[in-house]
Amino acid sequence: MRPEDSLPEILAHAWSLLVRGGADRKSPVHTPVIASVDADGLPHARVMVLRKADPAAATLRLHTDARSPKVTQLSGKPVAVLAYHPVEQVQLRIAGTARVLNDDEVVNGFWDQSTPFARRCYLAEHPPGTPLPGPTSGLPAWIEGQQPTLEQIAPARANFATLWIEVTAIDWLHLANSGHRRAVFRSTNDWAGEWVAP
Repeated sequence: MRPEDSLPEILAHAWSLLVRGGADRKSPVHTPVIASVDADGLPHARVMVLRKADPAAATLRLHTDARSPKVTQLSGKPVAVLAYHPVEQVQLRIAGTARVLNDDEVVNGFWDQSTPFARRCYLAEHPPGTPLPGPTSGLPAWIEGQQPTLEQIAPARANFATLWIEVTAIDWLHLANSGHRRAVFRSTNDWAGEWVAP
């Protein structure tokens, strides 16, 4: 039996792509598409940075601005994640439930792990999506192109939040000239997989 014919090995492979995506900024899985639906039933999709994938807990962690409209769209709601790895020729479609955390010690720890330059974007003067009179980064003029000090960046902490996705299903599709293969995995108490038509 080839590894790609074994459902347990395929599930392990899918999670390994996600784990690498969270750890390696050069991985194409590092920037998946996160999709949600707003209160009016309209779809929204955006590229986000995957910070960590935890197979044991079946979670994905991303970071976001706590003021962003997507926080309301995502928190406590179903979410879809799409990632594609062109070298592996694998598409991952993931379903789960999102939750947003902003104010606990765990989130403080993730904030502290980020570089001051990475934290700088949370100094934006307006929430994401705010209409503006012209093109701008949204950052205050005094910090444009500058490396902030820890003291300067401290007020931005209130705008930083973590987005957690509790994964409930993974749809794995391998594209190949010899024939595509597809498997779907769902989590109840344990992961169960089945082959489906590509």
